[in-house]
Amino acid sequence: MDEKWTRLQSRHAGDFAIFSVRLDRSVSPSTGFQREFTVMETVDWVNVIARTDAGEILLVRQFRHGTREYTLEIPGGGVDARDSSPEEAARRELREETGYEARSWVPLGVVEPNPAFQTNRCHTYLAEGASPSSKMSLDPGEEIEVILRPESEVLKMMEGGEIAHALVVAAFYWYGIHRAGRI
Repeated sequence: MDEKWTRLQSRHAGDFAIFSVRLDRSVSPSTGFQREFTVMETVDWVNVIARTDAGEILLVRQFRHGTREYTLEIPGGGVDARDSSPEEAARRELREETGYEARSWVPLGVVEPNPAFQTNRCHTYLAEGASPSSKMSLDPGEEIEVILRPESEVLKMMEGGEIAHALVVAAFYWYGIHRAGRI
């Protein structure tokens, strides 16, 4: 059961600004079943749990076009070609989206957002000692409100569904493991 499916054919299906799509025809090594699978290729992503010395967590509130709702999240975004590493992308995203920088950085963990059809990973970082350092530098189309909340309140916001973004919830899972001294 550990043998990988064999990709028989792969073809490019389109570019859509933040991702591209390819179609892979693959065959099962155990049954011989063949099928075409849709694969979304996109850059890796980063999430930042930024914590101030006062114990507050930086949240960002922004409109999301997929759900057509405003969401509460943590700073994050794509690892650009100009970034030398996911950590550099995390530092850049924190600065651009919030105007904050942090004194220390800790990698917390990596998840695969949806390995059924996506190729990327999401890297989560803890930014300790976050403080304002500059103006926000938002991309065109980004409208972000920065909100500071005590750490204990953020957990309640997730429990109550006010924070529901799956990758943000996953980030706080890694943070909980870190706080418990397991990473």
